[in-house]
Amino acid sequence: MRLSTLLSPFLLLSCTEAVAVPPKSRFSTTDAAKFKVNGSSIPSVSFDAGESYAGSLPLGNDTSSNLFFWFWPTADPEPRDEIVIWLNGGPGCSSLGGMLKEHGAILWPNGLPAPVRNPWSWHHISNVIYIDQPIGAGFATGNVTADNEDDVARQFLAFWRNFVDTFQLHGFKVYITGESYAGMYVPYISKHMLAANDSRYFDVKGAMINDPVIGYPALTQATVNYFIQSWSNILSFNDSNYDHIANLSKVCGYDNYVDTYLSFPPRKAQPVPSKLPGSLGEGTGTISSCDAIQYFQSTALKINPGFNVYQITQGLPIPWDVLGLPATNPYIPPGEQIYFDRQDVKKAIHAPLDVDWKLCGTSNRGVFVVSDTSVPSSNGPLPYVIEKTNNVMINHGSLDSLLTTNGTLLAVQNMTWHGKMGLQSPPRQPLLIPQHENPDLRVASGQGVMGTWRHERGLTLSIVAKAGHMIPTTQPAVAFRHLQVLLGRVKDLSSADAFPTISGNTTARN
Repeated sequence: MRLSTLLSPFLLLSCTEAVAVPPKSRFSTTDAAKFKVNGSSIPSVSFDAGESYAGSLPLGNDTSSNLFFWFWPTADPEPRDEIVIWLNGGPGCSSLGGMLKEHGAILWPNGLPAPVRNPWSWHHISNVIYIDQPIGAGFATGNVTADNEDDVARQFLAFWRNFVDTFQLHGFKVYITGESYAGMYVPYISKHMLAANDSRYFDVKGAMINDPVIGYPALTQATVNYFIQSWSNILSFNDSNYDHIANLSKVCGYDNYVDTYLSFPPRKAQPVPSKLPGSLGEGTGTISSCDAIQYFQSTALKINPGFNVYQITQGLPIPWDVLGLPATNPYIPPGEQIYFDRQDVKKAIHAPLDVDWKLCGTSNRGVFVVSDTSVPSSNGPLPYVIEKTNNVMINHGSLDSLLTTNGTLLAVQNMTWHGKMGLQSPPRQPLLIPQHENPDLRVASGQGVMGTWRHERGLTLSIVAKAGHMIPTTQPAVAFRHLQVLLGRVKDLSSADAFPTISGNTTARN
């Protein structure tokens, strides 16, 4: 059968149409009233964004420490009792970045003068909350006391109880999602919620992590040579650059490591951290002569000053980004200001006015007292979460060089869940995005086969084509489909089911 016969058409929301808002909100409680955001008065937003709530809530009874949230009730007129939590990584990055640049109701793509309505917003099919955490990230305030992920998880659960009580979300199904360093946050928080055995507050039904930190840094180091070879037509390194990386990878044992351990099914367990190639010990540091990542990034920047580790296809000129990306060296044109650091924006969303907001890191000490002492999640809670929920997704953009697809695969292939190690077959099933109209190119997305995937024993792993570190930014339809699968709206990532029709004041559901 021809692939084109499998694709179903649908119509996305035009940016000039109104977002559906339930006539009577189920979340307008007395306690929630002070968090209500006026959807028609959000600075720089020219349309009514609809119902949302934002502000700070303490960690349990500790009023000196607060996490910040922006909560978007679903635009679906017949909502389900469920909520999707989104966490950005870092560690120390604000989850408002995911809202404004990836899958929020308000989207501000690079290069545009103002935000636009997002037809791919996750709130079209579920309640979604973006949370700044741990303390020290974004608008989360208080003394940084966390030494590890268990500390972070305990603090998060204390906040979450208060949030559930405030908005009367008792008994809601919880889906925890995030990207990058949230590959640590999400599994640890999920484990603590599941272990609490309290479905009134912590009824975790699934988890999803994009381009995640789940393994030791040495696993990414080991895959740099193969990454460069795969994308040589984009990177345009010269022969001496290629030779240097190739020699480094051979001498440091990287190529042999990948050839030995990146197999389906896995041949054997990988070495303990202190025995990882190029490692200084415990997998957390790299011998300087074996630092393939540093050489790769510095070389790429010399060839292309606009090089972006998150999305290797980026070139010059670098567009002005209202969140200050790249976060390590933001360019702010004269007269402009980082969006969430504007006083009018802070007032509109009830954010602390005395916090100097940055996309990644507002505390001089970061979000851990010293550093995160936890083991990577693939060596810790991730298998437990898969076994308890049978509904975990790991997605990876193929153009991400900060964390490579093969590095993630190496971590997965060394992980045991439901009695077996790793995936038994590689992810080769087509990741299918149905045909759809793109009435507004500012929020357009691709269609057809957009990558590959594999599901085994409660874990779905997908590799997304033409996407970098932030999958929803460049492939919003794929990210929307990911969420549909996580929530059980669609069977799997090869489904030809049409997307919901979002038009006027209606949201059709699958």
